[in-house]
Amino acid sequence: MSLPEIVSRERWRAARAELLRKEEALTRARDALSAERRRLPMVEVDPEYVFEGGDGKANLLDLFDGRTQLVVHHFMFAPEWEAGCPCCAAFLDQIGHLAHLRARGTAFAAVSRAPFTRILPFKARMGWTLPWYSSSHGDFSRDFNRDFEATILVDDEPVERPGISCFLREHDRVFHTYSVYDRGLDGLGPATSLLDLTALGRAPEGGDRIRYHDEYED
Repeated sequence: MSLPEIVSRERWRAARAELLRKEEALTRARDALSAERRRLPMVEVDPEYVFEGGDGKANLLDLFDGRTQLVVHHFMFAPEWEAGCPCCAAFLDQIGHLAHLRARGTAFAAVSRAPFTRILPFKARMGWTLPWYSSSHGDFSRDFNRDFEATILVDDEPVERPGISCFLREHDRVFHTYSVYDRGLDGLGPATSLLDLTALGRAPEGGDRIRYHDEYED
């Protein structure tokens, strides 16, 4: 593996300044793209999807946990697998404390096709406490891959790709606002990056001050 060129401090500063201009342009372009994403139309979710989690059966509205928005991680975990996808696991490892999302009216949950009896021991092995649901009793995982032609075949069996879907709640009505898959997950993980995918963006419900995660009021 070749290493970077060794130069003087002055040459490094000049090269860094040139790169900074490009980084700032990328930041402005990313902000503009996030604003355009927030202007996307949304579609009402009609089916009464059924999930199974730590508290038993749940529907899509339950996954919001009373909040306005919901970010779902489509975690690849086929019903016959003993453990979840390593790449999906690495993504969940990057998710920070959920208090920063919840304080801004946004819930987060992982959803997999594996039965909850397989999810539970793997979740314990990974040491995760975030909400994780099985969609094995319904078509949620299949439907939210079909719309984006994200389904691939392995040994002639459909396998969904990892992704993120965002939802917005208005009273008892649920709307799908955004989905992204595969390389679109690169760079995601921190709360701000997930909020940028949602319809309301980073706009918090209780003020814009970032706090320690144990100082938020739930």
